[in-house]
Amino acid sequence: MIIKSAEFVTSSQSVGQCPASNLPEYAFIGRSNVGKSSLINTLVNRKKLAHTSSTPGKTQLINHYLINGRWHLVDLPGYGYARSSKVKRARFADSITGYIMQRDPLTLLFVLLDSRLEPQQSDLDFISRMGEWGIPLALVFTKADKLAKTALQKNIAHYRHTLLDEWEELPPIFVTSAETGLGRDELLNYIEEMNGMVHKV
Repeated sequence: MIIKSAEFVTSSQSVGQCPASNLPEYAFIGRSNVGKSSLINTLVNRKKLAHTSSTPGKTQLINHYLINGRWHLVDLPGYGYARSSKVKRARFADSITGYIMQRDPLTLLFVLLDSRLEPQQSDLDFISRMGEWGIPLALVFTKADKLAKTALQKNIAHYRHTLLDEWEELPPIFVTSAETGLGRDELLNYIEEMNGMVHKV
């Protein structure tokens, strides 16, 4: 897929404020500081479409971006940021849950995982919950450039093994780097493939 246009549409505090649309939506979510905004910018080939920050928990709203006039990329608030107040964490959780459970155009949820880390309980719990809810998802390992190839393969294998304790068949898995562009084409081609399936229905 060639990205010809990427435009910010709106930010919403809740699913009820999200824009009316029949276009397929691909939402990106992950623990705070997983590199979500950087990956989004790399995907759409724009340096500052999604705001990046060294401070975890920067994304606090549901952000819609229109890509090629054909589909929406949705940047969801991160989860697992301990420094947020309990009230803020509860509000983010309600916002995320409302979007995931109620947003009809949601076609696929990309769950981002830091490839440098061993399986984190907050990630495993979130992935398990999505499975229980029947939400279509794919796993995206970020920051792959920060590890040697053998260490990267070992960490991903560990994740696969851990997830197979609960999953009979794993969701699609992508390995990415916002720095080098690794995995960009694979992700965009997968979205294009999904769009083709949506339009056939």
